Amino acid sequence: MADEDIRTLLQAILDYFEGLKPAEKPRDGRLRERYAQILIEFLIFAIHKGIHWKDMFAFDTFTAFRRHTGLKNTSPALMSLSLYLYEKGRIDQPLEIPNYQVQLPDIYEQYLCYLKQAKAVSHIHVRSSRRVLASLHVYLENHKIALSALRIEHLDAFLAEFNEPFSIVTRRVYRGRLRGFLKYLYYEREVVGKDLAPLLVGPPVFNQSKPPKFLRPGEIQTLFASLKLNGPTQIRTYAMIHLAFSLGLRPVEISKISLDDISFQKGEITVRKRKTLNPVILPIPEKTLKAVAAYALKVRPRTAHRALFLSSYAPYRPVSSGVVMYHISKVMNEAGLRATPYWLRHSYAQSLLQIGRSIYEIKEMMGHENIRSTQRYLHIHTELMRKVLFHETL
Repeated sequence: MADEDIRTLLQAILDYFEGLKPAEKPRDGRLRERYAQILIEFLIFAIHKGIHWKDMFAFDTFTAFRRHTGLKNTSPALMSLSLYLYEKGRIDQPLEIPNYQVQLPDIYEQYLCYLKQAKAVSHIHVRSSRRVLASLHVYLENHKIALSALRIEHLDAFLAEFNEPFSIVTRRVYRGRLRGFLKYLYYEREVVGKDLAPLLVGPPVFNQSKPPKFLRPGEIQTLFASLKLNGPTQIRTYAMIHLAFSLGLRPVEISKISLDDISFQKGEITVRKRKTLNPVILPIPEKTLKAVAAYALKVRPRTAHRALFLSSYAPYRPVSSGVVMYHISKVMNEAGLRATPYWLRHSYAQSLLQIGRSIYEIKEMMGHENIRSTQRYLHIHTELMRKVLFHETL
């Protein structure tokens, strides 16, 4: 094991405890201490066994550590650390322990496999889906309700109980995960006689909408002036930022772009993996096209993968949306901007408003499922909001 691997693992553990949001940290002080104890012993074990960074979170390494240590229940700490590093783009794959989670009945497990293989969703998406389905299964078992007899009243009652401790945003996410399962039951498995997904809606929420945050012109100049092109990772990030700002693409959409989706000759990109499931062809501004070309032609690793953006180190694999978010956020922080990658998308919407695009055009270009999502952008531009809503001119 090289000294560099030791320093990398030590820094990873320190970053894990310092960098997590409060809601993601072990909530109990004793549990936090236990995680620290496990991870320190894991560090000592890795040094003693000479484990290289690329093998650090392999299942074989975990198995060997579990035989070596006298500590019990080490899985949660190591899985949590590996997931944190995966989301930050510092490892290619989080630790996966076969049969670690409680096994659900076949139809639930088959749906989760469907999400991974057919839908190719993120690890976090699968994990949150599993959490909802595990609770739904328990609820239906307790009330002796078969999946084939499922009705919207059952689902409303379940969510009223399940969602009670969560915020409005988290409730919306979990409803979305449940809708996905309901569509699967109806369209893929024909278990239920009706698609219940459209009926699963939350209660109306008033006075909760906040205008999307965006970058001012001066901040945009600061961001682009701070960008460096000193290596493959920086050139890759440069292209990602151009796509997010000039086309309003979500991080997940950027991560799913294929080489086959870009026509350098026509100056167009086909965005296939949209939230609305409706592909769209967008013109690529010249600067963005050059940024993408610089990455694709000069520094992109030569592999069989057709994904545009790949990891910077071997084995080369398509990046995840978490990697896109991490590197864009890193550049923003280094430029002194307290912003997130989504602010670039919101800035794109702001520019569309300023050049006079209609709200319906913006809805299509942004890939919104519901026009209510687009209407939030009217709050950004006070002058345009008054013109659209009140026919006033300031």
